[in-house]
Amino acid sequence: MTDHEAPAAPEDRALAIQDMEEQLSFLWRRARANGNRVARQVHPEMEPGAYGLLKALQRRGSLRLTDLAAEIGVGKPSVSRQVTLLEKLGVVQKVPDPEDGRAQTISLTEAGSRQLASAQAARRDVFTDLLADWPVDDLAQLADLLRRLNLAYLKDPL
Repeated sequence: MTDHEAPAAPEDRALAIQDMEEQLSFLWRRARANGNRVARQVHPEMEPGAYGLLKALQRRGSLRLTDLAAEIGVGKPSVSRQVTLLEKLGVVQKVPDPEDGRAQTISLTEAGSRQLASAQAARRDVFTDLLADWPVDDLAQLADLLRRLNLAYLKDPL
């Protein structure tokens, strides 16, 4: 709320939150379907949930399993299972951790990096087409609002 904005009535706020929740639910269903397509572009046998794991490795480089699980906010057993599958698909690799020979780090393979970059380009093309008539200021505002929502989740995860 800005200095010149009047506080919203509780019922107006409740209706706005209800509308936002409905729109986010719709968006998440669409995003999940799009995520399925993107995952298949990386590898036909890849599970859709693994895309976030690959993005984390792309962003952060090599990570230990525990750090990777924390990075994407998923339990270690689930990440371990996905890493095992992704390793079999040739998109990630485990190597001994140079700082602790007993531990391993996980990173993208060259093929995994190429396949992920190709899938990301296809995903950007979809958004470019979907949002072709949106003004740049609207896109920037949407990105800012989504960033704020994601930061709110970090403060109080569900």
